[in-house]
Amino acid sequence: MRTFSLLKGLPVYELACGQKLGEVCDMSISSDGSVVGLLVKKGALIKKTYQVKVGQVISYGHDGVMIRDRSDLKPLESEPEYTFEHQQSLAGKILLSKDGEQLGLVDDVYFLEELGTIVGYELTDGFFSDITNGKRVVKPLGPPAIGKDAIIVNVKSR
Repeated sequence: MRTFSLLKGLPVYELACGQKLGEVCDMSISSDGSVVGLLVKKGALIKKTYQVKVGQVISYGHDGVMIRDRSDLKPLESEPEYTFEHQQSLAGKILLSKDGEQLGLVDDVYFLEELGTIVGYELTDGFFSDITNGKRVVKPLGPPAIGKDAIIVNVKSR
């Protein structure tokens, strides 16, 4: 299990020759709440965004992400349904239970690397609350309903 905040900024390397291909800048997320792929910025002066599908990542290390070769990086031809930080962002969205209880604002996601399944949402209630109470992690019982204004999840009642 991994969080997006640990992946952001990591270099992506080609396993065949050890060449750095770019850096993880975001993740592509489907409407059913699963991670489709990692978005990778590549280039020196003019940076272009590419996507590598979750199933094509060989390993997620502490210091880099390994893919088989550069052919696994595909140019981003259309905008993803959702991303974590950029277009149609999940970061900062309100997380609501199916019972209508506001759980907090999404600050990070936990996902299973091999499957791309989001298994938890790290929530914030604001800077001062995070310092005094810490951040909370909510584990949904099924796929979320992602909307323009909020993400609705099924969670165990307290």
